[in-house]
Amino acid sequence: MKIIRFLDSLDLIRHGVLQEDGSAVLLEGDLYGEYRASETRAEIKKLLAPISPVSIPCIGLNYLKHAAETNAPIPQWPVLFHKPITATQSPGGPIQIPTHLASDQVDFEAELAVVIGKTCKNVSKADALSYVLGYTCANDISARDWQKARGGSQWCRGKSFDTFCPLGPHLVTADEIPNPNALRIQTILNGEVMQDSNTADMIFDIPTLIEFLSGSTTLLPGTVILTGTPSGVGMARTPQVWLKPGDNVIIEIESIGQLSNPVEKE
Repeated sequence: MKIIRFLDSLDLIRHGVLQEDGSAVLLEGDLYGEYRASETRAEIKKLLAPISPVSIPCIGLNYLKHAAETNAPIPQWPVLFHKPITATQSPGGPIQIPTHLASDQVDFEAELAVVIGKTCKNVSKADALSYVLGYTCANDISARDWQKARGGSQWCRGKSFDTFCPLGPHLVTADEIPNPNALRIQTILNGEVMQDSNTADMIFDIPTLIEFLSGSTTLLPGTVILTGTPSGVGMARTPQVWLKPGDNVIIEIESIGQLSNPVEKE
């Protein structure tokens, strides 16, 4: 099932299933419990991020070729940082280049996002995927100057600005993606393919990440895990490619769809 979150004609936030005519069939029940498609249709006034995250743990340096292009050693353990939930942006919403804490090195990062569907702690790799509600596309937007030179050795500042976590366009339930580590993943910038890889290149696969993140730590329903980006980021190119106002960025993941966002100044 492909689940969307949207504003209806009364500006109420709804969950539903997108229909071919552009309307949505509303979901009944609890997204993190029992739910089903109803017989009620609703107008989609505005498409929202498919999940309103309760937390956004992120994994860095999780693709072999990306580690190679940045001359980084292969990590022995997953590299963890967090984005605030206020960084979430909807499909079609603008990625804003910061101007107050100004940056001229804003980069794109295509990522597979994993949405946790039930409370989990100390889960095993063997059981990890049973805690997944579904998957969506993410763009781990990164201000490299704030991440590197001005970050005090921490990545969070450069990755935490408003609009720096677009999600969407919909949530694909886990039953439709039995193997999340076999998906083509791309970034398309102004019509040009910049990243083109497969989630099979991950250093730590999805079950391993869930086992690690839930170790001695409770992951609540609505946790959105960003799982790392493949090679081809703007920072690693010659010449380097930075996002600028007027750009359009598309993240495309096999079996999920396309997440598209324009770029503008804050």
